[in-house]
Amino acid sequence: MSEENDRELRALQAALAAEHAAVYGYGVVGGRIDDGRRTEAVTAYDAHRARRDALVREVKDLGGRPVAASAGYALPFQVPDSAAAVRLAAELEDRVAGVYADLVRAAGGGRRALAAEALREAAVRAVRWRGESVAFPGLAERAGTAPPSAAPTA
Repeated sequence: MSEENDRELRALQAALAAEHAAVYGYGVVGGRIDDGRRTEAVTAYDAHRARRDALVREVKDLGGRPVAASAGYALPFQVPDSAAAVRLAAELEDRVAGVYADLVRAAGGGRRALAAEALREAAVRAVRWRGESVAFPGLAERAGTAPPSAAPTA
């Protein structure tokens, strides 16, 4: 495998791991969110499941073995109510956007376009959850915040 393909595969695996964490996290969000935003949470959950499944295929197409989901993920904070669930949803989207920004840098052609679309979708969902945007979605170092950890947690 070429160095370029290896870099792309690592970025795909990181995106897949982030999607696994997001699917788990949205399970928590869905259990705490108010009825008024439940449809939004279900739509995001479904979008992350679809991205996860597409990434599994992409990893296999590059000859990799897709990283498996963990049985559980450590949440970045307690989620006792709907307000915390909304904060968690925004955090999940920020983390996913970060790994897709890395994939945009590592991939080429069609995969780069798909990664850019996934980054855009995550940034839009984060804005909807948070009610405000950031200057450079997916690029925490440009926004003045700490970058997400290498192994995203939900």
